[in-house]
Amino acid sequence: MSNQGKSAAKGGAEHTYEGGLAVIPADAIKDPGLEPHRVRMTDKSPKHERAAVRQVASLFVLSFLGSAFSIYAYFAFPITDDLGSVRSNTLFLGLGITLGLMGIGIGAVHWAKTLMPDAEVSEERHQARSSEADRARALEIIKLADEESGFSRRKLIRRSLYTALAAFPIPAIFFFADLGKDQTNNLRHTMWKAGTRLVKDPTGTPIKASDVTVGSVFHVVPDGLVELEEHMLEEKAKAAVLLVRLDPADLKEDPAKASWSYDGIVAYSKICTHVGCPVALYEQHTHHLLCPCHQSTFDVTEHCKVVFGPASRPLPQLPIAVDSEGYLVAQSDFNEPVGPSFWER
Repeated sequence: MSNQGKSAAKGGAEHTYEGGLAVIPADAIKDPGLEPHRVRMTDKSPKHERAAVRQVASLFVLSFLGSAFSIYAYFAFPITDDLGSVRSNTLFLGLGITLGLMGIGIGAVHWAKTLMPDAEVSEERHQARSSEADRARALEIIKLADEESGFSRRKLIRRSLYTALAAFPIPAIFFFADLGKDQTNNLRHTMWKAGTRLVKDPTGTPIKASDVTVGSVFHVVPDGLVELEEHMLEEKAKAAVLLVRLDPADLKEDPAKASWSYDGIVAYSKICTHVGCPVALYEQHTHHLLCPCHQSTFDVTEHCKVVFGPASRPLPQLPIAVDSEGYLVAQSDFNEPVGPSFWER
């Protein structure tokens, strides 16, 4: 027997089957409607209403205190060469910012759940522009909602909210101040200069050109960096270099930069030009350097140009040469800022 047009009665309801699937009439499912409105304590008790107002205002004040604390933490826990200072700075800045956001967020939710009208309504959505009368009515509804929410009437909530919102962006002024002109200039200059020997990281052992075989990779820092007592991490973050030796026939060098390498040995900044992660993975067969953070890939044979990923410019090349004792030395500092491209914008 064909399924087309077949009917069956179950529970008093008729179902039509088409292709083995039941077709239920549109009027067979009843609209459940809205649940009965539950009256809140703040709706029937002025005492509970006043308590809710104080609670919401307290949360906004907590947000203000969190923002103020983050500014205090910025100065009270500065980042130094000690790794513990990084942890303290991150911890207390994070706590302050969290309180700033959490106070506003939870306060707004608590305000809506305890003080704003919570009656559910169902309205049809207009597909076209409403009439002028409807638009005027919408403005009236907005004004009515303002009155019902108590935003204009409840001065304590309004003023505490304004205070929290005004204070929350202020810490960003201090945090982003480090990204200004001085920081840009700092990244334009590293410890590399003419005659500085390339040494292994972290031993500080000088590197002879004869020790670098084809396909080998060295993690390199400037001579003297390991002995620094202050700002060692800061200087290393800017001056770290990857030293690679290729077959000179594989290099596709710009004639203007041909003197920057030595017998197939090239040196490039280890700091990715995307967001500053350390580029540390070398594929010998493809001559590609890979950043593990976001997979930016650079071709060592062509001045570390970007061949894949979000990085927008090649890794800066360090000009190198060999001194009278056969050790690799820098010809100069990098000729462009190291690190993410946004530093130089």
